[in-house]
Amino acid sequence: MMATTPKLMRAIRVGEFGGPSVLKLCSNVPVPNPGQKQVLIHVHACGVNPVETYIRSGTYARKPSLPYTPGTDVSGVVEAVGDRVQLLQAGDRVFTTATETGGYAEYTVVSEDCVHRLPDPLDYKQGAAIGIPYCTAYRALFHKAHAKAGETVLIHGASGGVGVAACQMARALGLRVLGTAGTAEGLELVLRNGAHQAFNHKNEGYTSKIMDATKGQGVNVIVEMLSNVNLSNDLQMLAYGGRVTVVGSRGPIEINPRDTMAKESSIIGVALPYATVEEKAECAAALFAGMDAGWLKPAVGKQYTLDMASQAHIDIIDCPGASGKMVLTM
Repeated sequence: MMATTPKLMRAIRVGEFGGPSVLKLCSNVPVPNPGQKQVLIHVHACGVNPVETYIRSGTYARKPSLPYTPGTDVSGVVEAVGDRVQLLQAGDRVFTTATETGGYAEYTVVSEDCVHRLPDPLDYKQGAAIGIPYCTAYRALFHKAHAKAGETVLIHGASGGVGVAACQMARALGLRVLGTAGTAEGLELVLRNGAHQAFNHKNEGYTSKIMDATKGQGVNVIVEMLSNVNLSNDLQMLAYGGRVTVVGSRGPIEINPRDTMAKESSIIGVALPYATVEEKAECAAALFAGMDAGWLKPAVGKQYTLDMASQAHIDIIDCPGASGKMVLTM
């Protein structure tokens, strides 16, 4: 490690599962050491993702052992590298798709294969908005829904991190893109980031307007962020052979299975942790192509300092409408 690397750092620690108040800022956490094929990153920003609130509350399928530091999507500068790291060196600007020691911290250790160079046109806040949102959008659209150029996709909840990523990606790869948001600001963001048309999902009858936009044919693919509210309506909006990918859900919902029979449609769950090594490599290649071409431009939304992590966890669940990707800054 660099001679100037401090011994202690500030980090959020979770000692018990529960509400946002279990996120505690500690100022005397030892700075971790990178092991073999690992990298120590001086964190500038870390993305806040809804899944981190589910893990913190103890309701998620996979529970980390306590205490732990949340966060996977960091961006910053390589501080030090462990043995057998070949492609990175101290001083490199990078972003990550996972961490070993948690991202809500001033320093984090990351496995070398989860660290990627951050292109110069993107700032650190944008770097912290790439990992989970863009990888989830790619997995939903292409690995699960097998979306094809020329098809119509509805991004149901398009103004948050995953939604903006899905709009940019689908537009760049030749799909017709319809998006929804719940505020005027959100609708503008969706249109600015690749949607051909945007609809306010808080307005009564908005699903009829979506059907009108498809001339009554329905949409081929839906990327669904809030299935416990929308899934039944989604099934009505699909074209024959349509696919709904479930990216987010906050509870149960009743559906009529007959709706899937009527159009031979599919409901497909999306969970990023199941991505194989090959799928991750394919996704990374697509994202770097997007950075080179200029269409991959994360939209950063609300920003919080590290001591405001618990407020960020409240706002990401309760906000009236997302507008870009929420990030913590160090």
